[in-house]
Amino acid sequence: MPDDGQQKHLTPADKQRSVTQRSSLASRGLELALNVRQKNESTLYDECDAIPESVRWWYYRANEQQDAEAQYMLGVMYDGGDGVPQDAAEAVRWYLRAAAQGDADAQYNLGVSYANGEGISQDDVEAAYWYRQAAEQGDADAQVMLGFLYAEAQSDKLAVHWYCQAAEQGHVWAQFYLGARYGEGKGILQDYVQAHKWFNLAASEFSSYEYEREARDKAMRLRDEVESKMTPAQIAEAQRLAREWKPGL
Repeated sequence: MPDDGQQKHLTPADKQRSVTQRSSLASRGLELALNVRQKNESTLYDECDAIPESVRWWYYRANEQQDAEAQYMLGVMYDGGDGVPQDAAEAVRWYLRAAAQGDADAQYNLGVSYANGEGISQDDVEAAYWYRQAAEQGDADAQVMLGFLYAEAQSDKLAVHWYCQAAEQGHVWAQFYLGARYGEGKGILQDYVQAHKWFNLAASEFSSYEYEREARDKAMRLRDEVESKMTPAQIAEAQRLAREWKPGL
C-alpha cells in the first residue's frame, strides 16, 4: 500500500476481492454502462462447450437474470484471466453493469480501473466517483482510496474523514495513516494520544509479509517517536484506548 497522498494506483491483483457487500441501487452508472462498447450478447460464447461449466453459470446469471454478483464475478474473471482470456476492457464492461446496480465491490474495482487506466481511459474524476459510491456503502478499501485522492488534492480534512471511516472498521492502512495525521496535526487537531493508539493498533495488525513487516516496523517507530513527547498518563491512556478498541461501523 502506498504512502499517504503519494500513490493512488493499485495492481490488478489488488482487485481480486470476495463478494461480501451488497446494498441499494446507486443513483448513477447505467448511463456509463450503455456508452461502453457493447458486444453482441448472442455471440459472447457460441463455442459454449469450450467454456467451463462454472463460467457458463455466471454468464447465465449475469445476462438472463441481470444478477449483479454474477456480473461482478465475470469482471473479476476477465481481470485476472480466470477461466477466460484476460481482458481488462471486458472486465470493465461487467464491472459497469454490476456497479450500476449498486454492487460495492464492482464500484470499487471500477474506481481502480479508472485510476489506473486499465480497460478504459484513465480518469481521476470517475475514479473518485466510483470510490465514493462504494465508500458510502461502507467499503473500507474504497474509503482508503478516496482518502488518498483527497490527500493528493490536499483536501486534508476530507482525507482524514475517510481514513477515520476505514480505520474504525479495522483497515490497518487507514489506522496507520490516521495515526500519522493525528501525530502531525494535518487535517485534524494534533493529538498524541490518538496518534499513539492508531499506530499501536496498526503495528499489531500488519501481517508478516515482507512489505507489511516494513510498515509494521515503521508504525512502531512512529509510535515510539510520539511516545517520547507524551506524559506517562497520556501513554497509559493511549494504551488503554488501543486495548479496549473494537471494530465498529
